[in-house]
Amino acid sequence: MDMQISQARLNNSVIGTSPEDADANATNIAGSNLDGDDADTMDSVASTASFKNALSTALDIEGGGQTRILSFKDKAPAPKGDTVNNLKVLYSGACESSKSLAAASKMVARSIPSAPSRILDAPDLLDDYYLNLLHWNDKNCLAVALSQTVYLWDAASGDIQELCTLDDGTSEHYISSVKWVQEGGQHLAIGTSTGATQLWDVNAQKQLRSMDGHDERVGALSWNGHLCTSGSRDSTIVHHDVRVARHAVGFSRGHTQEVCGLEWSPCGSTLASGGNDNKLCIWDAGTAAGSAGPRWEGTEHQAAVKALAWSPHERNLLATGGGTADRCIKFWNAGTGNLLNSIDTGSQVCALQWNRHEREILSSHGFAQNQLCLWKYPTMAKVKELRGHTSRVLHMSQSPDGQCVVSAAADETLRFWNVFGDGKGKKRQAGGMGGKGKKLSKTMHIR
Repeated sequence: MDMQISQARLNNSVIGTSPEDADANATNIAGSNLDGDDADTMDSVASTASFKNALSTALDIEGGGQTRILSFKDKAPAPKGDTVNNLKVLYSGACESSKSLAAASKMVARSIPSAPSRILDAPDLLDDYYLNLLHWNDKNCLAVALSQTVYLWDAASGDIQELCTLDDGTSEHYISSVKWVQEGGQHLAIGTSTGATQLWDVNAQKQLRSMDGHDERVGALSWNGHLCTSGSRDSTIVHHDVRVARHAVGFSRGHTQEVCGLEWSPCGSTLASGGNDNKLCIWDAGTAAGSAGPRWEGTEHQAAVKALAWSPHERNLLATGGGTADRCIKFWNAGTGNLLNSIDTGSQVCALQWNRHEREILSSHGFAQNQLCLWKYPTMAKVKELRGHTSRVLHMSQSPDGQCVVSAAADETLRFWNVFGDGKGKKRQAGGMGGKGKKLSKTMHIR
């Protein structure tokens, strides 16, 4: 039989018959010389081959049935970012394995401690994403607002003093923001839930003035020389000239919901504002003393924009962070309005701090890990994760020497991290804090 099949194929190849026809002819020749079970077997083989070809044609599968119908080739799709209550992320393309994290950490020559160098207990720290309750000045003094009271902590000596308390006969009012003047460390601006912006002389322990202009709480403050800019839940931005009696010299209106982020650029020429309307607005300093609109608006974020940080290394480079439904850190050219890069961090972005000595940026997060993440810029490779907080890390501020970062979380603790180097490769000190940099054996209390 095998000889007959081979002879049939040979004859067909000589006269130019196609291979398919040759196989059919060979089957017919073999079938003509077979009887009984052998013939039934050949019919079964032919029937199976015909069935496979018909199935492949019906399912539009190439390769004559050699392709698998189900095959796992691609990664799971990235989660959608348009869900407001998307608290639990089942999968995320931004998650990195421990192996890749270890590889990225090799890019940093310095040693970064995983544990905080100091912990302060901060009872009654409000768990409100839209407030700004922590700031460290150039005189090494940390201001923190706990409900109705502002406390000052001297990082060099460890002394704590109470600056002021809202005493209006009701417990409903509270401190909603604090911000030190840029240089000198003597004056502190305090925003309240009543819509007032107070100016305090901390050396004299005296309130200098109270400035109005808002109908609702003042959740964000930023200084530009003698100009104190305030953002409110009434969606407006007011520019206060603290030198003159009629302090409200300008209003900026571009947001439709609460203004929760405000930052003047290092050169003082540009103001960035973020709001609960998912919008980023960029304003010119020249139009602050008026009512002109923003130079441009960014609407790429899918949640509230609170975290704002200007780069100390590149002019006009601005980093912004989005809330729970967004989870992204975005980088902008504030001069042109171009979006340079965006990375999904996998969780709510609460605050951002640039490293003054290296091209790095630190972010703080909410659910589910409540961690701080150090990123290498511009590759955005994750260098280090700092964990310890048990609730979302709402605020961050940087020490005067730029080596230590303090974080404040809804777990009512302040933690000090020696995360940034001095840029010279020298052994790090304790971030400008007193006590010879020794790790504390127990938690201290802010009050």
